Amino acid sequence: MIHLQISENVSPAFQQSVVNQAASETLATIPDIGEVDLTILLTDDDQTHQLNLEYLAIDAPTDVLAFPADYIDPDTKARYLGDVIVSYERAIFQAQRGGHPLEQEIELLVVHGILHLVGHDHSDPDQKAKMWAAQSEILTRLGNPISPL
Repeated sequence: MIHLQISENVSPAFQQSVVNQAASETLATIPDIGEVDLTILLTDDDQTHQLNLEYLAIDAPTDVLAFPADYIDPDTKARYLGDVIVSYERAIFQAQRGGHPLEQEIELLVVHGILHLVGHDHSDPDQKAKMWAAQSEILTRLGNPISPL
């Protein structure tokens, strides 16, 4: 199950189903994923800056953060993958800069964050190529023409 949370200081100007569809499409590409839960939080630059500093020692806001958890919920028996934190402010800026709709930027950030939750990374060229290929495949399935980060 995808749990979407929206910070009280964020008023999304898009259909929230965009987030669920991007998350569902991403999860559908992962072999043997089974029943999973995850949380996606839409927030602002201030919160991503704070989290980036606290957990990654990076003193700057960012567009998306992923915090893998990977534990089994004792009540539902579903595997909890973790949390994806998306800066709505950064998404707006990047969509405007890229000349594409906000919904497409949100899709990209959600896909990117979930791929991190399931183990993808882009810290070296081989890993980056694999992650970008996975993102491109999912974005294509969503009808989203923008290139990965």
